[in-house]
Amino acid sequence: MAKNSNRDGKAPTQRMLRVGEQFRRILSEVLQRGDVHDDELVRMSITVGEVRMTPDLRIATAFVLPLGGQGKEEALEALRRNVYEIRHLVVKGGSMKFAPELRFQIDGTFDQMDATRALLEEDHVRQDLDD
Repeated sequence: MAKNSNRDGKAPTQRMLRVGEQFRRILSEVLQRGDVHDDELVRMSITVGEVRMTPDLRIATAFVLPLGGQGKEEALEALRRNVYEIRHLVVKGGSMKFAPELRFQIDGTFDQMDATRALLEEDHVRQDLDD
């Protein structure tokens, strides 16, 4: 499935993209300010790369990555443990009429970029590219 497609394989609508970006921005601010009442989570620096909304805007999936890529599972566990408070803070900080269900996943974008970069540096691939 393409990165920005929804479950049925269709591209996201402008509304899904707009709401997802609004959710991402507010979620990033909430995590950066340390508004969540969890000392472990407050100590972590977590990047929110993208938030994908379902077509009905009822589920928001946030793709996150701890700074440096270390402690991924601990970060996911802390976020999931505090999901209700985080969801409340994000909705309170925006102009949303209802609170979508919030889910967290590790953002694999940087791993994919590293794998692509490594592939492009292989001798036989560089040889094909130079031809």
